[in-house]
Amino acid sequence: MESNNDIRWIQRYDNYHRACLRVQETVNGSKAIDDYTDLELEGLVQRFEYTFELAWKVLQDLMLFKGYDFVRGPNGTLQQALEDGIITNHDGWRAMAKARTMTAHTYDEEDILGIVHDIFDVYAPLMKELDSSLGKLLEKQ
Repeated sequence: MESNNDIRWIQRYDNYHRACLRVQETVNGSKAIDDYTDLELEGLVQRFEYTFELAWKVLQDLMLFKGYDFVRGPNGTLQQALEDGIITNHDGWRAMAKARTMTAHTYDEEDILGIVHDIFDVYAPLMKELDSSLGKLLEKQ
């Protein structure tokens, strides 16, 4: 019988997968960034925030499932995921973590617009790559 730890990463991956699809729908839509309303951009930023949170948490659950014992949190988790080859762009993921923190603590429109551009150009593709990697790992289960 599987323990809760055995399936936790799979359950969290399901949530991550669905959240990632929502981000992809937005960035791969037919609109240019300048065509989005402020409300739509705020929605994208919020989607980015919770999708990033799910990303590092599913990775943390996967690392625990694999038997790693390390300090919990996004930094150690992302480092271990890089070492295991689950993510390949550590600098991109670190920038994403910094952007996630910034979105929670800044109301500067220029900063947020810069993050929106990064969501389109950098973060959404990294999230999609992680979704694909985790999907392949799930298939091997």
